[in-house]
Order: sequence, then structure tokens, then C-alpha cells
Amino acid sequence: MSSTCKTIVWFRRDLRIEDNPALAVAVRDGCVLPIFIWCPKEEGQFYPGRVSRWWLKQSLIHLDRTLRSLGVSLLLIKAESSLSALERCITAVGAERVVYNHLYDPVSLVRDHNVKQKLEESGISVKSFNGDLLYEPWEVYDEKGHAFTTYDAFWNKCLSLPIEPASMLTPWKLVPITETVEGCSIEELNLENATEKSSNALLSRGWSPGWSNADKALADFVASNLLDYSKNRMKIDGTTTALLSPHLHFGELSIRKVYQTIRMKQIEWAKEGSTNGEESVNLFLKSIGLREYSRYLCFNFPFTCERSLLGNLHHYPWNADGGLFKLWRQGKTGYPLVDAGMRELWATGWIHNRTRVIVASFCVKFLLLPWTWGMKYFWDTLLDSDLEADILGWQYVSGSLPDGHELHRLDSPEVQGSKFDPEGEYVRNWLPELTRMPTEWIHHPWDAPESVLKSAGVELGSNYPRPIVDIETARECLVDAVAMMWELDIAERAAKSNVSDEVVAENMISEKVLDIPKVLVRKEMSCTSSSLDQRVPSYHNSKTNVPKLKALNHIQNERKYNLYDPDDEGETSRVDDDLRSTAESSSARKRSISESQCAVPDSRNSFSEPFNPPFMKDEGEEDVQSSHIGMRPSKRPA
Repeated sequence: MSSTCKTIVWFRRDLRIEDNPALAVAVRDGCVLPIFIWCPKEEGQFYPGRVSRWWLKQSLIHLDRTLRSLGVSLLLIKAESSLSALERCITAVGAERVVYNHLYDPVSLVRDHNVKQKLEESGISVKSFNGDLLYEPWEVYDEKGHAFTTYDAFWNKCLSLPIEPASMLTPWKLVPITETVEGCSIEELNLENATEKSSNALLSRGWSPGWSNADKALADFVASNLLDYSKNRMKIDGTTTALLSPHLHFGELSIRKVYQTIRMKQIEWAKEGSTNGEESVNLFLKSIGLREYSRYLCFNFPFTCERSLLGNLHHYPWNADGGLFKLWRQGKTGYPLVDAGMRELWATGWIHNRTRVIVASFCVKFLLLPWTWGMKYFWDTLLDSDLEADILGWQYVSGSLPDGHELHRLDSPEVQGSKFDPEGEYVRNWLPELTRMPTEWIHHPWDAPESVLKSAGVELGSNYPRPIVDIETARECLVDAVAMMWELDIAERAAKSNVSDEVVAENMISEKVLDIPKVLVRKEMSCTSSSLDQRVPSYHNSKTNVPKLKALNHIQNERKYNLYDPDDEGETSRVDDDLRSTAESSSARKRSISESQCAVPDSRNSFSEPFNPPFMKDEGEEDVQSSHIGMRPSKRPA
């Protein structure tokens, strides 16, 4: 490549200049035009929530400021199509090459594949790089070349592989392309409207987006909290965790840099004989491994954004009850720890990982609500919403993974509260109506004597709800749901069985066998392809014989994420203002399949894993969020 090469650097979720492979290659070979393209239409059902868009806006401002100090500015473009925006830039400046770093979610995979194909057909060189992972999803596989479907096996294999070191050197000067392209201002991207700006006003008090701030956050965590991470990581107030997740989601921080920094401390503490330090490092590295695994699963099994990895859950009788979903979202379940977590999420856009597990488990195990509903709500409300990580978390908790929670597992919020909030401080912070409740009863106020409730100013069913379902009823419903799933699964296998021996067939069919998909990862490299280039999961699915890229296109194009379907018989065509998400994003028709709060639906009337939740925005919810959003976890505003 000549020194006069004009290269477009397409920034996406890699908003940093340090250890940015695409930027490094472009800088080395000539002039650069850094661009960021905002295409709301392409985001589809995964249009980012309000607080996530706030972070993106601040990160872009920070990146542009840095690039300007190096000699170029970040070109911002709002377009209907990334491809058309890139083609316009290429034509305007005479660019010869486009470079970018890989993304692994289904929507991005389809878009990036199409962009690369079209541009190369036009004679433009397109190169892509790994700027998000320690290992590409196609580099890790078992001895038979298949993708791993359990985390431990995956991470153990990763730990046996070499890791490319991070490039800590940042460009000291960038040569701009002399030709100009018309872009837009950061405000014209419309990442937040006037109403959202007022809601977001307090966010900057608790968070500092931007790649240099991400570096500082990492350094502060390593210096102050890493040593005792093993002891303090479960404190649900979040004051001792790394709080790096939003920085990592937007690529402000290189995962290779994080890994190397932590590993250096591990070596240091090993020399010092610090067992506490070594334990903390191992646990933190495990969290890095989980992030890697989330992208690995999403790439190799792209259907997991809308279906469980385990095929057996195709038969699971989810309870698509919009009313219960609304109470869960509002933090009105009657279980204090769950309600506190949901109210903190609504107020700040962030909750501790342990709290996420607790509220998610309640959603799918107590209420039997579809895990896809909860995942979409997290996507809409979390400051660090990350599709791949959210998919992994919700599939794990719902029992949709081979190594996830057992299907019949039911964790008591009362027990969890005693374990992770023993003094009730977290609950009191987020549930002011329980501020005066004695610690003895704080996690199960329904058992408190009337005199205690009266002294605490608590009137169950009035200023604080009674449990929407008691634990024993929830347990019975869960057992029934799992039994129904296996009954339907066995019946389907029986219908498909071709075994002639009836006894053998009956024994085979009656076994509860996990339906774990298998995909081949290891493939021979073409002599004309680069090991750096983005791959797509284009091999065939063994069951459907449908190319996976076509399946990805189905996920992106075929799904219709509307609030209601006017053509659906029996559905109202009126869009109720109450039925909207916090992000004003995709949702679906409200369906109720059971009159009982937690009854297992009749399999004839149920449906498998409905993707879209019936999001509801109450009249007072916006005010609550506007008042408190952005407070640093985990303090409730007075």
C-alpha cells in the first residue's frame, strides 16, 4: 500500500485511539478519514435505550476531541444505510480503502458482510480486524472442530492459547484527507431529544464516558479494589466493582489492555505470595472470559438472540402475562430485594451483576415470563446494555444453556436478601416505604407482626404491595412448567422416532436428553483470504440445512417488532400510551395466556419464547426516571 493511500476508518463500538488495530493500520499507510455512521433504521429491534445513547454521545464527543488534537476530526453522518454513507464518502474523497474492527451480534454481522461484499465489488479494498476480543470466535473449538457450548470448556481452551499483546502506543499525529465530506453535528445525530436531555442531566455526576476516562477507571480499580475483589465483588451496592462494562461495550477500553494489566498484577502478587490477590485476579479474569464467551455464543449460534440454545426449551410454556411483567418492571412484586433492584435500574440505568441475576431469576422462575422479555427490557434500560452479554446472562439464568441454572432451580429472594443485603441497607435505600422496617423483617415484611408493620408505617397492599405470588405456588408452577416441557419434548421425539424395536424406542424416547446444537468451527482457510478478515457463520445448520447467513438475514429482516399487529384477529388497533418502553423502542402485542397469576398455560394456547415484551410506561414513571437517572450506584436521591 502506497504512502499516499486514502483510508476511511469506520468507527463503531471501538471509540478509542489506543490499541485500535483498524486505526493503527490506516495511520501507518497514509491519510485517514475517521467516520462514525448513525443508522437508527439498521439498529432495528436493538435500537439503544436512552441512557446508552447518552453514553454514546459523550464518547463520540470525547473521541472527536482527541482526534482533533492529533490533526483530524471525526466525521459524523446520520444515514438510512451504512453502505450508502460509506459509498458517498469514498466518492467524495477518492478513498481506496475502508478499515474497521469486528462486531459479532447478528445485525452487525449481516450488515458488515453486505458492506464488504458490495464495496469489494466496486474495487474498494476492505479490511477488518479484531479490536474487541482476546480470541476470534472462529479460533476456539474442541478436538472435533466444533463450537463449545459450556463456559468452562471454552475458557479452559482459551487459557491454553497464546494471546496477541495489546499495542499501548497511540498515534502521535494523523494526516487528514484534504477533500471534504458533508457531515452533521453531534446534536444533529439526535442521540437524545430535549426531554431526554433533562432526564440525562445527572448522568455525568456518576459516570465519565470516553477512552481516556476508561483508562483512568481501569487504573483506579487495579490500584484500589482489585486486591480485595474476591472478598468484595458480591457487595450489591456496587462500590467495589470495576464499573468498566460501559467502557468495554463502546470499545473505549481494549480488552487486551485490561487482560494484560490484570495479568501483570497476578505475576506481581504471585511473587509476593499474595493468595488473596491471586484469587481476586482469577475471579476477575473469569469475568473477562464470560465476556469472550458471550460473543463466542452469539457468533456461532446467532439464533440465541431470540431462542434458547437448548432446543428442548422450544416446548417451554412461558407465561406471557403483560400485567405481571409490568409489576416486575415497576418494582412492585412485594419482594423487597427484587423491587429495590428494579427501582435502582430504572433510576440509574445500572445494577450490580448479582442483583441482575436475582431480578432476572425472579422474572423467569417465579413469574415464568419469557426470558427474551427481560433481556429486551435490560437492553432498553441499562447504561451498559450489551446484547451478547445480556443474551448470555438471561439464557444462563433461565436454564437455556447446558451449564446454566437448573430448570427447576428457584432462588428465594428472602434468602438472597439475607445473604447479599444482611442489614437491609440496600433495600431501605431504594424502597423509602420500608425505611423504618426492622432488619429482622426487611426481606419478608409479609411475615412481620401487625404491631411491627404499624410502627414502621408499612401497610401491606397499600403503600407496599403484598407478594404477587408466594414462593410455594411459584415452585409448584415451575415444576409443572418443566414437566410440561419434557412431556412435549418426549412426545415430539416419539413422533420423529424411526426405531423399529418398540421397547428400545420407548426407552430412548423417555429419556430427558438435552438438545444441544452442534456447529463446525474449524475450517480450512482459503489461500486468498486473510486470517484477519471478519468471518460469518455461513456454514450449514445440521438440522435445517439452511445457511446461517440466511438465518441471520431472517433475524434482521423478517421479524416485525411492532407494538401491535392490526391484522391479528382480536387485537386492538389503538396504540395505548401506556404500552411503551423506556427507550421508545420495539415492542409487541400484549398477550395473556392464563387467568391465574402463575398458572402454567395450556400448551394448546401457549407459544414458544415470544420475543417482544409488552412494554408499558406508566404515567408517573418518566418523572421518576427524570429525577433520579444518573446517580452513582447505589444511592437513592433524597
